[in-house]
Amino acid sequence: MKSYLVLTLIGKDQPGLVESLAQIVAQHHGNWLESNMSRLAGQFAGILRVSVDQDKADELVTALDALSPKLRLVVQRPAPGEDGNESSAPRQAVRLSLVGNDRPGIIRDISGALARNQVNVDDLETECSPAPMASDMLFKANALLHVPAGMDIDSLRAEIEKLADDLIVDITPAED
Repeated sequence: MKSYLVLTLIGKDQPGLVESLAQIVAQHHGNWLESNMSRLAGQFAGILRVSVDQDKADELVTALDALSPKLRLVVQRPAPGEDGNESSAPRQAVRLSLVGNDRPGIIRDISGALARNQVNVDDLETECSPAPMASDMLFKANALLHVPAGMDIDSLRAEIEKLADDLIVDITPAED
């Protein structure tokens, strides 16, 4: 029987970290299923999901813990069949693309609007970059969202756009 592990890790970025993880997973006959990893401010941060035979799961976790001088690791063991979706209500996938002037609290305000509308954020990437020909910073966000089936996407777009005069919001159906 397979056991699934969700690993979150962070540490000082250096060459070979991903290879070290992959080696340990492979040595314990684990299967690297999916991951998302980034370098932010000189730090390596990642989340990954692996499957491993149930009788080898504890050995894999122990081996991964040995990376602790290099990485801080948190291991989560989802319950069998758990997919992380709290609601069984039908949902549809959409992509959000947003650009506007950066300001403190922008993520709080956007995530608040999404939460009020029962929208789940599956993937979120943000960045700030200098605005062309200006000294202001631009905030950019791209997200994969799951919205309640039948939700009026135009109303959601309008609610997010009300958060600031300068926000350009695009919400489109996600491609599979």
